[in-house]
Amino acid sequence: MVVDAVKMSGITKSFPGVIANHKVDFSLRESEVHGLLGENGAGKTTLMNVLYGLYNPDEGEIEINGKPVKIGSSNAAISFGIGMVHQHFQFVPRFTVLENFLLGASSPREPLLEDKNQVSSRIKNLSEKYQLPVDPNRLMWQLSVGEQQRIEILRALYRGAQTLILDEPTSVLTPQEVIQLTSIINALISVGKSVIFISHKLDEVMMMTHRVTVMRDGKVINTLNTKDTDRYELARMMVGTDIKKIPPREKNKPSNKPVLGVNALHVEDDRGLSAVNNVTLNVKPGEILGIAGVDGNGQVELEESIIGLRPSISGSISLNGKDITKASVRHRRQTLAYIPSDRYLRGIIRNFTVSENLMLGKHLKEPYSSHGFLRLKEINGHSTELVNEYQIRTPNISTKGGKLSGGNAQRLILARELSSKPEVIVACQPTRGLDVGAIEFVHGKLLEQRNSGVGVLLISADLDEVIKLSDRIAIIYQGRIMSALITSETKKETLGLLMAGVSEGK
Repeated sequence: MVVDAVKMSGITKSFPGVIANHKVDFSLRESEVHGLLGENGAGKTTLMNVLYGLYNPDEGEIEINGKPVKIGSSNAAISFGIGMVHQHFQFVPRFTVLENFLLGASSPREPLLEDKNQVSSRIKNLSEKYQLPVDPNRLMWQLSVGEQQRIEILRALYRGAQTLILDEPTSVLTPQEVIQLTSIINALISVGKSVIFISHKLDEVMMMTHRVTVMRDGKVINTLNTKDTDRYELARMMVGTDIKKIPPREKNKPSNKPVLGVNALHVEDDRGLSAVNNVTLNVKPGEILGIAGVDGNGQVELEESIIGLRPSISGSISLNGKDITKASVRHRRQTLAYIPSDRYLRGIIRNFTVSENLMLGKHLKEPYSSHGFLRLKEINGHSTELVNEYQIRTPNISTKGGKLSGGNAQRLILARELSSKPEVIVACQPTRGLDVGAIEFVHGKLLEQRNSGVGVLLISADLDEVIKLSDRIAIIYQGRIMSALITSETKKETLGLLMAGVSEGK
């Protein structure tokens, strides 16, 4: 009889007004990679938080290696051999690798009084055993994202983890780092470890897992052998309906005259340090120019400078050949649509209604206002049309914007921006945190705009998204454009090297 490494039976967890998990059954075998899929709010993170001891279930049982256990805290979970690597890493950037290992680690002595030479030796031994090269004396902030992730995995193993929960582990990795992570996972399962792999990237789930469980509305829809399914069936189970295919990229012949131009741009961050260094790029009508790079390489400062929210130190920005470097945000927005990287900070006003959010930027224009007075009939009619066209799920147009889910807030922003008939769109992290159905919807709308002759600047940390949508790709690293390449003529591995700062030809 095969005993599961982890078995969760009848798990129910409720919050005020919401049943996050309803009688969920989930099992993980020894030496297995088990994928966990679901839309935002499907309940998968809640389920894993129950397993890791961050939540106590209202009902249900958990067994570890066939024995019933009560997991009342993350320390208890660790004692039962469960480790979790969160999507947002849990470390102190200014501490060394070794110092971060000491934090929270059980010790007969106070952790910071532990013999650091012995701890360093144990880290190096684990590093060699699992082929996870680590220098215990390096400062965490000096490491690449891929190296930081390796530290988090190794720290869980240091604490005795037999089961690893990986939450969106590839969301900020370069292609080369994804390959390295795959090798790490294979090495772990070869020595009897088990892995729960939470991801929204269906291709990676298909490539890395043995089985996959799909959740929707707090319930398990199905558990399948990965080899017996495909990404389309998984997407359908996640959403509950067939996913509408995005329109094909038409063979446009973009004009030689750019609709958006950036020339030798220099921008500083909030600390007064250089964030955008001598950046030159252009976007032509009828094309999508993708800006790819690991988060934190100047993308936010570039975004804010183009839209007019952050002043440039030098260089210029132009729309349709006219210099707008010193122009106001309102002036730029006459022809420029903006999908911000933080939808709640700059995309919507939480205390405004859906209708009011949809009218931002249009409220002073006819037919929505006249002689300084708003025309509510026209406003309500236009808002209702957009809610229907963009499938914004809201009780009514008077609902507060802050009550919308992330996907519906993003649909609202798209509806407002694209209905203004822009000539250029600046779309920043347009699908971050969205589920598969919302992602396909956003991608479809951006391609529709591109096919109709609009120029699109796409800034995204998701390389797969950039490759899927872009005609050309510019790689940004430490605030500089490493290279601008034609997507169809470029290998993914080349883009990954550029994202890591490796120049072509090196």
